[in-house]
Amino acid sequence: MRRPAERSAPTDYGAKPTAVAQSAPKAIALILLAVTFFAGIDATAKYLVLYSNLPMTQIVWVRFLGQFLTIVLAIGLVSIPRLLRSSKPMVQIIRSALLLSATVFNFIALKFLRLDQTTTIQFLAPLTVALLAGPFLGEWVGWRRMVAIFVGFGGVLVAVRPGIAAFEPAFLLAFGCMMSYSLFTLLTRYLAPHDSSETTLFYSLIAGTALVAPFALVDWVTPEDGFTVALMIGMGLCGGIGHWLFIVAYRYAPAPAVTPFTYFSLVTYATAGYLVFGHLPDGWTIAGASIVIASGLYLWWRERVRAREQSAAL
Repeated sequence: MRRPAERSAPTDYGAKPTAVAQSAPKAIALILLAVTFFAGIDATAKYLVLYSNLPMTQIVWVRFLGQFLTIVLAIGLVSIPRLLRSSKPMVQIIRSALLLSATVFNFIALKFLRLDQTTTIQFLAPLTVALLAGPFLGEWVGWRRMVAIFVGFGGVLVAVRPGIAAFEPAFLLAFGCMMSYSLFTLLTRYLAPHDSSETTLFYSLIAGTALVAPFALVDWVTPEDGFTVALMIGMGLCGGIGHWLFIVAYRYAPAPAVTPFTYFSLVTYATAGYLVFGHLPDGWTIAGASIVIASGLYLWWRERVRAREQSAAL
């Protein structure tokens, strides 16, 4: 699953508009590539869960280990001691554990749900963060954005149809993933003034890489064929490359310029689901996802309006 909150903080808000406009197409292209790799993570994980003899602990660990090794190769071993220095180490560990719980919830849910269904529920994360930012961070939303948030929640209800015979209990696991990731995002925003984005990104992988390792090694099952080994390696590479692309994208352009394009993940997840599993989104999922995306885009637009008003006031 895709992880946007691990990106580096934008550094070009003070850049000239012309420079930002020229860089925006490159940033958008990187975002589209990133969400394509994120679809690769979940499609591979679903395939391994369904069709391999590998235990869940091994699949989860390989996902984190692959991304961890990719980052180590990118930054070099000598940089690790510097990245481990944090002014809020306990908060970093809690945040890392939340990413681990989100991954576990997501991988189990993928055993029962289509890729487009899980990503539709994950679209609630930005709305949930906006709702919880008030009590957690003191960033209260106005009534217009509050309406958009609840409309977005209504869209997910359309997609999952609670109370109808088609409701799948695994949707609760997908909601658990979304809530864990929303709290993960809130802590990411809390840590922004205290630690560098590279430190926060590195810490996010510690729980999944270190804490799951003993369980994965005890449960370890040797893959039956080279194809399964290739899938395991590919899943880790998708995680590492996807998050690296996100980091680079937000260096080329500020968040407001590229955030709406993260919703392209519905296309990449639906495409991966069809190509690998023959799944097509049903009408309820498409309708619910459309409502959630519209709510998210309105929330994004209101935040841009508010930012312009604050800038004009200053």
